[in-house]
Amino acid sequence: MLQGKVAVITGASSGIGAALAHALAREKTDLVLAARRFEKLDQLAAEIRNRVESPVRILTLRCDVTHRPDAEKLVRTTIDTFGRMDILVNNAGRGHFASVEETTDETIQSMFALNVYALWYTTRPALAWMKKQGSGHIINIASMAGKVGFPYNSAYVAAKHAVVGFTHALRLELAETGIHATVVCPAGVLTDWANATEGGPIREMFSRAGPAIKKIAQEREISLPSIEGVMTAESVAEKILACIHRPVAEVYTHDGSQEFAILASQNREEAEHHQLPIVLGERTVYQSLRHT
Repeated sequence: MLQGKVAVITGASSGIGAALAHALAREKTDLVLAARRFEKLDQLAAEIRNRVESPVRILTLRCDVTHRPDAEKLVRTTIDTFGRMDILVNNAGRGHFASVEETTDETIQSMFALNVYALWYTTRPALAWMKKQGSGHIINIASMAGKVGFPYNSAYVAAKHAVVGFTHALRLELAETGIHATVVCPAGVLTDWANATEGGPIREMFSRAGPAIKKIAQEREISLPSIEGVMTAESVAEKILACIHRPVAEVYTHDGSQEFAILASQNREEAEHHQLPIVLGERTVYQSLRHT
């Protein structure tokens, strides 16, 4: 089904983007791989060419999607090279690590520039071509942070909520046009995301808070959210690939995550009660990391 189709993936140099590139290449999909780290893209393209049985066309482009001319050039170059554009995966994104009162204006701007504003910069020009084709699929990578609140990365949480809302609005505009729009909401994924957060790596807080979270949950007899643990980028990519074959509105990659998102939408207080040990455990670690 995907042989001869053209897929554009932003933030393709690592993590989910790179894993999805491998998965699509196995489906004989031609690829446009975009990221700021061009050397990583060349390495990825070489890996894909060495692994796939049938050759696929791969174009790598250095691109900063927060810069509108770069994003528009990405779409234009795709059309000039391949003559079509079937799949756009808005995967580029980054988080941050700070409490609300310690989140700077610069961080807020950065979080929205990459995670939100870039969606318009790539999607607007892509839609012009997809509407001429009468087909296409826009896939926006959000997060469970787009459905539920989490402490110490509020600007990222707000930005990913915006990604979800953007996709819902986009779907309505595209009804019965032949173009699909999907938002993907992963939970924990084994990537560099937690090491590359602005304001320092958030991974240390996650790892150090674990024992305290379990202790608080036991002492207070609170059941923690029942969401599948950290998943590989490859596993997430396979679930996105399934959605490309059979488009749906939302993709929840981890077992239990959709159920928790529904709970949060219906009864926020109850969802927060299940999150309380996480909040208290991470608060202690955050204070020790920031104020010692």
